[in-house]
Order: sequence, then C-alpha cells, then structure tokens
Amino acid sequence: MLFEQDDAVIIEPQGTHKASIIWLHGLGADGHDFEAIVPELRLSAILGIRFIFPNAPIRPITINGKAEMRGWYDIKSSNLREMEDINSIIESSDLIHNYIDT
Repeated sequence: MLFEQDDAVIIEPQGTHKASIIWLHGLGADGHDFEAIVPELRLSAILGIRFIFPNAPIRPITINGKAEMRGWYDIKSSNLREMEDINSIIESSDLIHNYIDT
C-alpha cells in the first residue's frame, strides 16, 4: 500500500511490519524517484518491509544559481572545502532521525 505525504512516499508492507528501509534521493529529485525499485527487488512479503522515501526540503542551492529545489543540504561551491552547509546537514539529519525514531 502506497501513502504519499508532503514529506515522504511510504510503501507499507502487505503483512505485519517487521523492518523499515529509509532510502534518500539525490539533489533535485524527490521520494518518487525510487518508488518503482520496490517491486524490482522481488522481496518476500514475509519480510514485512516498510519503504520510506523521504522528500528533502526545498531550499536554494548555491552552486545551482540559488535555484530552489529539493536538497538535503546546500552545496555552496565545487571546492570540497566549501561545498557543504553544516546547518542544513544538521536539519536533514534531524529529519531522518525522526523517521528512524518513528
């Protein structure tokens, strides 16, 4: 069973929930990008796996001319020493930890 929320696409197991897989998309994509992979994995329903495909927040991405798109963190530069924005990494980390806790 597929549930779509603003912040995630969730595919519930057919039977009893026993495990969860949280799968993150890339820059500019969303949770729907990996939705089609679930049937391709051909996992037994006995495993009871819930798939959670979170949507990254929409934020300006500096390296892309500050275009707003889904991104787990801002990429400020192609220079590896300046590339990541620690505040948005922490924000996304908190979001993922909330899924794990749930």
